[in-house]
Amino acid sequence: MSLPIFAREHAPPSTGSLFKSFWMGGFECATHRRHDGRRIDCIASTRHDELACQDYERLHSIGIRTARDGVRWHLCEQRIGHYDWSSVLSQVRAARDTNTQVIWDLFHYGWPDDLNIFAPRFVDTFGRFAGAFARLLREEGEEAPFFAPVNEISFFAWGGGDAGFMNPYSHARGDDLKRNLVRATIAAIEAIWEVFPNARIVHPDPIINVLPADDSPQLREQAAFFHDIQFWSWDMIAGRREPGLGGKMEYLDILGANYYPYNQWRHPGGPGATIAPSDPRYRPVSELLYDAAQRYNRPILLSETGIEFEARPQWLQYIGREARIAIKRGVPLEGICWYPIVNHPGWDDDRHCLNGLWDYPNEWGHRDSFEPMEQAFLQQIQMMGHPIGEDELYADAAQLDRAITTQGDLAEQSREKNAT
Repeated sequence: MSLPIFAREHAPPSTGSLFKSFWMGGFECATHRRHDGRRIDCIASTRHDELACQDYERLHSIGIRTARDGVRWHLCEQRIGHYDWSSVLSQVRAARDTNTQVIWDLFHYGWPDDLNIFAPRFVDTFGRFAGAFARLLREEGEEAPFFAPVNEISFFAWGGGDAGFMNPYSHARGDDLKRNLVRATIAAIEAIWEVFPNARIVHPDPIINVLPADDSPQLREQAAFFHDIQFWSWDMIAGRREPGLGGKMEYLDILGANYYPYNQWRHPGGPGATIAPSDPRYRPVSELLYDAAQRYNRPILLSETGIEFEARPQWLQYIGREARIAIKRGVPLEGICWYPIVNHPGWDDDRHCLNGLWDYPNEWGHRDSFEPMEQAFLQQIQMMGHPIGEDELYADAAQLDRAITTQGDLAEQSREKNAT
C-alpha cells in the first residue's frame, strides 16, 4: 500500500509487502558512452525492448512478478524538451498487459549528448524528463508506480568523476558529480510526485566493506573514510549532509542496496585485495543490510546482486539465506533483485556475459534458461517464508570462495578469448 507523502518520514518499515514478489529480475539497461565513443544500449543488444512481453512472462513462469527495467533517456529526448516515447512504449505496455510491477530506472549511466552533466541545466532537464515519463505512465493506466531516478550515485560519481573509467571520464570531480546527481534526483522526485503523489522511490547504491591492508594508522584512516563514503549520497538525499542541496528525509523513501562478490576489499586495493567469504574479516551481507537499516530506518530492497558462470545457483542460495537471516534480525528487507536476469554483452568488450537466468534470444524470441539457476530460484522462492535452519547459518564459506574464484577465472578467460 502506498503512503501519502506527508507520512513517509515517520512511517514504520514493513517487510515483504511493498512489491508483488519478493524475488525480482532486473534487465540490464546501461546506456553510457564507452571510451571509444560508442554508446552502450543493453536493452537493444538483448532485444528486451522487442521481447518485453515474453520476458515478463518468463519471470511470471517462475513466480516473479516484479522487475527492474530502464528508460533510455538519450532516445526519449533526442532534442531537449521534445519527448519521443516509442523506444519505451513496448516495455510500458508489456508491463501493463502482463500485470508486471516495474521499478523504472530513469538514469542508468547515460544521458543526452548535448547536456553537460555537471551543469544546472542537467538538473532541470532531468526533472522535466522524469515528470514527462510519469505522465506517460499515468496515460497508459499506471496507478502506483516505482522509480529509481538515478542508479548508483556514489559508484557513478567515483567511476565517472574521480577514477575516470566511466563517462564523463573525469578526475578529481567526484564530489561535484555526486552533488549534481543528488540535485537531479530531488528534481525528479518532485516532478514525479506532482503526477503521482503515491509513487515510491528507490535509491540504488552499493553496500560495501572496506578494511585496511595493514594496521598502519594511515591506512586505517583511509579505509574508514572509503567505507563511510558509501552512505554519502543517501545522506545528501536525506538532508543529513550538505543540506543546501535541498535534501529531505522524505526523499529517502526506499534504500536500494547493490551487492556483488567484489563489494568487500582491503584498501588500497590491487590484485588479491578482495575479501573472500572465508576470511574472518568478511562481513555477511545480512550484517551490511542491518547496518543500513539501523542508520536510516527505511525499507530496503537488495536492488542488485549476481555473479557469472556456474557460480550463479550457489550465489543465489547464499543471498537468499542472508536475506532470511537479515529479516530474522528485524531488517525491513522488501525484496531481492537478481541483476541482470538476462545475459548481455560486456560493456567494454562485448563478450558474452553469462550472468543471467536466460540467454540471448534465438530468431523466434526464445531464450534458453540456465537450468540449475532456475531450480535454485524456485527453491528460494519457496523457502522465503520458512525459518532459518542451523545448517544455513553455518554454510561452507570455503566452498563459496571456490565458486567466486572460479567465476573470476572464467570471466578473465572470456575477456582474453574475446580480445583475440
